[in-house]
Amino acid sequence: MITPIDASRETERLCHLAPIIPVLVVEDVAVARPLAEALIAGGLPVLEVTLRTGSALDVIREMAKVEGGVVGAGTLLTPEDVQNAVNAGARFGVSPGATDRLLNACEAADLPLLPGAATASEAMALLERGYTVQKFFPAEANGGAPALKAIGAPIPQVRFCPTGGVSLKNAADYLGLSNVLCAGGSWVAPADLVTAGDWAAIETLAREAAALVR
Repeated sequence: MITPIDASRETERLCHLAPIIPVLVVEDVAVARPLAEALIAGGLPVLEVTLRTGSALDVIREMAKVEGGVVGAGTLLTPEDVQNAVNAGARFGVSPGATDRLLNACEAADLPLLPGAATASEAMALLERGYTVQKFFPAEANGGAPALKAIGAPIPQVRFCPTGGVSLKNAADYLGLSNVLCAGGSWVAPADLVTAGDWAAIETLAREAAALVR
């Protein structure tokens, strides 16, 4: 059974592997492996596959086979989601928010979780439980980098991965904050390029994101 402290240590380690974690919504299992290969080759080894499609668990299974990658499951909402993600080979989880049921399930399943928080109170509640690494979501809708900087001032113990509206244009604003470890974004794998199978273009986007300075 993983503790919140150990979970945070592992998510912090993952956040240090690259400045951007691709947030992936994948419909077609057939693209899972080449998509993962392109992102990893571009320098983004930590991949979040959101459980927003019927094929997400199979996508996780395929991406988990790609050497050099660390695949996690996003949009975890229930204990069932947690168990399904673990069975599919997910090595970490991401949630838009946090409930006791979800946190208990992740800890019992030994799944490191990046739990979501949008307010100082939510961040404090997670910190009280032992989660020192959290997801700030939805980042842009909640005031963007200025809001996250303001939240971080009185709660310096917590470090964040902002997600939601993060793009190449504003990623540097987040990565320049002292309480940000990395950011999550979907722009590195746009749907049109995935549909076209343009893995070279996706690898180029990944390299551009991987070069962002923290």
